Amino acid sequence: MPGKSMPGNAAPVRKDPLAAFRFMVQIDQLQVAGFSEISGLQAETKYETYIEGGENGYVHYLPTRREYPPLVFKRGIVFSQSLWNWYDGFKTGSIVKLNGSIIMSNDNYNDFMIWHFKDAYPVKWMGPQLNAKQNDIAFESIEIVHQGLSLDQRSRAKL
Repeated sequence: MPGKSMPGNAAPVRKDPLAAFRFMVQIDQLQVAGFSEISGLQAETKYETYIEGGENGYVHYLPTRREYPPLVFKRGIVFSQSLWNWYDGFKTGSIVKLNGSIIMSNDNYNDFMIWHFKDAYPVKWMGPQLNAKQNDIAFESIEIVHQGLSLDQRSRAKL
């Protein structure tokens, strides 16, 4: 393995450019990209309040619906053009809702947690900022809206 040698008898240190991309994204069971930052893993239950006549000690909270903010995938490296093609399909009138997964890996690249999202489609795509003076891997951001998250409890592995 190429790498820099440490002083003494230490093993060489390998600089793996994919190490920062600990969050893999699958769309319809196909691994399409790795990202170093993902936001929007959130669910919020909306509610209405009801004030009961004669009850002055509390207010009733009645759940109405659950809302999910868009998922935003940042600082990524893509393995194919599938994310772009999915986004670009809109210009031909093709909005395809797909299911997907966000897979968080531990230091040994074993799946640690998996979040599934459903009925998703992309609403924003940002390409890499090209700068010849930087040696970063291409930055790419994609934002998708979806209709629900679930956590795969079976995916928990030891750290």
